[in-house]
Amino acid sequence: MIDPQYYGLIELVIVGAIALGIGFWQLRSVNRDIARSRDEAETKKD
Repeated sequence: MIDPQYYGLIELVIVGAIALGIGFWQLRSVNRDIARSRDEAETKKD
């Protein structure tokens, strides 16, 4: 079993991993939308 004195550290690691995961997911989503907008703008020019 895990020693209770490490519960805070474990919680910090789990919450940090979730926060980083959400951040990278948002970054990927925004980059995909920017690329899609750029492609639409190029097709409208032609």
